[in-house]
Amino acid sequence: MDINLLSGHIDNFSRAKILCVGDIILDNFVYGAVNRISPEAPVPVFSINNEKTMLGGAGNVIRNVAALGGKGGIISSVGDDETGRKLTRMVGEMQGLEAYLQVEKGRISSKKTRYIAGNQQLLRADHETSENIFPALEEKILQLLDAAIPGYDVVILSDYAKGTLTQKIVRTAIDAAKKLGKTTIVDPKSRDFSIYSGASIITPNLAELQAAAGKNIGDRDELVSVCRALTKKFGFGNILVTKGKDGMTLVGGDTAADFPALVREIYDVSGAGDTVVATLATALASGVDLQESAYLANLAGGIAVERLGTSVVSAMDLKAGIFSEDFAGHTVKILPISEAQLKISRWRETGKKIGFTNGCFDLIHPGHVSLLSQARAGCDRLVVAINSDESVKRLKGDNRPVQNEISRAMVLASLAPVDLVVIFAEDTPLETIQAIRPDLLVKGADYTIDKVIGADVVKSYGGKVMLAKISDGHSTSGLIRKMGT
Repeated sequence: MDINLLSGHIDNFSRAKILCVGDIILDNFVYGAVNRISPEAPVPVFSINNEKTMLGGAGNVIRNVAALGGKGGIISSVGDDETGRKLTRMVGEMQGLEAYLQVEKGRISSKKTRYIAGNQQLLRADHETSENIFPALEEKILQLLDAAIPGYDVVILSDYAKGTLTQKIVRTAIDAAKKLGKTTIVDPKSRDFSIYSGASIITPNLAELQAAAGKNIGDRDELVSVCRALTKKFGFGNILVTKGKDGMTLVGGDTAADFPALVREIYDVSGAGDTVVATLATALASGVDLQESAYLANLAGGIAVERLGTSVVSAMDLKAGIFSEDFAGHTVKILPISEAQLKISRWRETGKKIGFTNGCFDLIHPGHVSLLSQARAGCDRLVVAINSDESVKRLKGDNRPVQNEISRAMVLASLAPVDLVVIFAEDTPLETIQAIRPDLLVKGADYTIDKVIGADVVKSYGGKVMLAKISDGHSTSGLIRKMGT
């Protein structure tokens, strides 16, 4: 794959308009630690440290579409309970999303609570129903589909078997989309694939494919054979099978393509399938061909499982992944601030001291390396925040940066002293410092402590500020002047 071409495709994701229809779920993650066994019963005592709640199911699909830069719409059902009201509020807070959440009186909204100690999930508790929505609500959703589908490029059916996707709704959505020349992507739950007949693409995992086929699948040739048989039987355009550590296989007509897993370290598989479907849909809707769309979806899924919780993969993450595929392990170092906060909290739970420094880091030179090495020597984990491209332009002029933010982040992530890279859009890193709350703030000795942005914040909670020694004769501006001569 041409990485520059793929990067260009991602820049066009803003063209995509995706409608997601299906089951919305409230994903609740409870993080803590287990240090002893209960005296009351042979069970672990779980000490809760923090909780995080996010949209799951069809909600996670549309979160990923938005993070990738696409425009989204969602049609789903919730109950008239507290979980349903929270889901409605969270969907309402997403900017630019066209949301149609239909409320059914007496229905139990879906909520999944996962208890996690370290990186290990101890328990999942589900509060939900699998009963189909009532006929009156089904009719409302059918009317919404009729009005909404013409305005979107791709329709995703996100089936979690929680009752929103009745057979009538599935059939109507696929038929209406096909009539208008729209692509339909189904993330299936039912083992009866006839329900989804005529879909453009269906994306089962290996277990779901085996359930639909009614047998275990022994090898790749058998998998392709099964997919072709199902495609012919139910009129699918293509089947994209997700296979965990073995990557994905795309089967359509006489062709079959394999996409090896691009995962370095698995932390959490929650919601990774949603990320794959959202990326596939967004790429296709922005004009990317199927093979390249599947490649990007595979890469996005690999990034998602390297993170804790039901996480989204942004356009920036995907670009970083493309350029870092040859730099194994470095993708996971570049995170949006929300994901960085979660990772830092995990470090703190194990007693790690967090260091922080920032800058444009446009052209890395020995002075930068010295600064980073000194900073890392003073802490257990070093976070480096870099100015976004627009921020650099405001500070340095229209001819800067020389390298874009993804390239700069990638170079930093490849350096041994750096444990995490975040990108901030503001002129100063103050908001990032307030969010991360580092134990050690490091800047070069060309500053005085009273001039260091965030020094007062760090000192207010007992943190320290360090001024690193400057290596004379090295500067980005000097390098640029030399290149111009």
